[in-house]
Amino acid sequence: MKRQTKIEIGVGAFVLISLLSLAVLAFQVSNFTGWKDRPTYQVSALFDNIGGLKVRAPIKLSGVVIGRITSIEVDPASFKARVSMKIDQGFNELPMDTSASILTSGLLGDQYIGLEPGGDEEVLMNGDEIEMTQSAIVLEELIGQFLVKFGEGE
Repeated sequence: MKRQTKIEIGVGAFVLISLLSLAVLAFQVSNFTGWKDRPTYQVSALFDNIGGLKVRAPIKLSGVVIGRITSIEVDPASFKARVSMKIDQGFNELPMDTSASILTSGLLGDQYIGLEPGGDEEVLMNGDEIEMTQSAIVLEELIGQFLVKFGEGE
């Protein structure tokens, strides 16, 4: 083979490997879990305000990802946001009085749901609803409250 042909084959292989690496990196960054088919169970929770929470955001227990949000919709009866989530089957011993809070990674990071287990003997089952929830803290509301308090102080 000519030297020119070997160089072209090498460059082509390098470009192909680079494109495959970028595709894998894109799937990792976008929280794509299509290849990881682990058994899960579905629970839901109602929140007054979900802030910037998104579908496929993580569900964390003590900082460890144990599931993902599958859907967000408005509950027609209470007009609150119903967040449906799938939790890995390995965490099927969560007590019934587990609480869910919408938290933020860092100061301006992405939002996720943090679970805090309670002490109930009964455990969450497929289709159950988490009763105790804490909505997202909206930065604009905090600033508005601060301005009102600051204005009253004069």
